[in-house]
Amino acid sequence: MTKEKLASLFLRIGLAFVFFYAAVAALLDPFSWVGFFPGWLRALLPDELLLPAHSAAEIILALWLISGWRAFYSAVLASIAIGGIVIFNIGSVDIIFRDVAILFAAIALALIEKRVLEDRQ
Repeated sequence: MTKEKLASLFLRIGLAFVFFYAAVAALLDPFSWVGFFPGWLRALLPDELLLPAHSAAEIILALWLISGWRAFYSAVLASIAIGGIVIFNIGSVDIIFRDVAILFAAIALALIEKRVLEDRQ
């Protein structure tokens, strides 16, 4: 296994863990997590629908990351998801500061996988 593939694997596992953990934790303790959604989104959808739907999407993304199938696209989606969390919760920097590192890990994975795509062509 090349260093590039190994780096991709470690990044995919780490990112998948983050999304899977957040999804399960949100389902088990919704009141601790629902406040991280922006007010405008909570106004569009009731919390009882928003949180389980978001958790399901996170589990799907985690499984997609682990699978390695079209990893560039899953990494881009992970970057967008984490980027949204950072942007919409920037006032809570004491809580989301770790998400900045996760965001850059997702971007790094996208860059690695973009190179893999280019090498295949």
